Amino acid sequence: MATAVAVATTPFAAAASSGHHPRVTKSGPVSVAYVEVNNNGMENVGKYTLSDGSPVFDVAVIFAANINYDGANAYLYFNPQVQSVLDNAETTIRPLQQKGIKVVLSILGNHQGAGFANFPSQQAASAFAGQLADAVARYGLDGIDLDDEYADYGNNGTGQPNDSSFVHLVSALRDDLPDKLLTFYFIGPSASRLSYNGVDAGAKFDYSWNAYYGTWSVPNVSLPKERLSPAAVEINGTPPGTAQGLAHQTVAEGYGVFLTYNLGGGDQHDYVSSFTRELYGSDAVYTGRPTAVQHAAQPRRTACGSSPPQGR
Repeated sequence: MATAVAVATTPFAAAASSGHHPRVTKSGPVSVAYVEVNNNGMENVGKYTLSDGSPVFDVAVIFAANINYDGANAYLYFNPQVQSVLDNAETTIRPLQQKGIKVVLSILGNHQGAGFANFPSQQAASAFAGQLADAVARYGLDGIDLDDEYADYGNNGTGQPNDSSFVHLVSALRDDLPDKLLTFYFIGPSASRLSYNGVDAGAKFDYSWNAYYGTWSVPNVSLPKERLSPAAVEINGTPPGTAQGLAHQTVAEGYGVFLTYNLGGGDQHDYVSSFTRELYGSDAVYTGRPTAVQHAAQPRRTACGSSPPQGR
């Protein structure tokens, strides 16, 4: 049974919603699903509902695009699988949005030395923020997720992390995307460089979550509890009993977000139910056939769009 402590779902209208997608209201934390699109389809996120028909997941994260480096500037890069998801948005993204699920694009380092924490100037940070904002507009996305891993700062003659870079980036991104979701996977050099010259970048995010699956750790970001996920679960990687316990703790301690990673293409409703019972007092229902992406075999989270982050 779910704990009796009530946690209201964070309203997306108050969390920088784009405002034009319907949403079935449910009571409980916001559930987030990262999808490794090298191996699985985004469509799978929409195939899980609660007993009342509302979606299990509220935010679907396309994992992942990259911040790359051309020898002079950082630039946004999509591997073929990410590009395919975006190019086919009418079948990969719009059906989720029509269910009220927000779809955001995660940005990850790619071993080239460029990262969120080493832009050499405010102008450089703003230029990259502009690329992200352009992608959101072009593909009809609901926001951006920042994951500061695998930048390999210093490669290719790039600089080490500095105190101003991440704050400049997030500030520009929030200015460019005032009505979209900005989320932060709490890890990397950026996580310890959230304030500069009186500006708190953490407060500009809508949500932040723990980066280590199977653990409980409150992100040190200046957001209220309803915008934080101390729990992090890898679907079918974290033991279901642990997932259940983390979901129970989320509700019992009044946190408003629950993070999951690696939703696959098969029917995993038994595992998903291990946390939905605690979060929402309902089993999960699987409503469709599995959708997997067919590619040549490759290691999980290889470079160019899916590097293996620490804790994942």
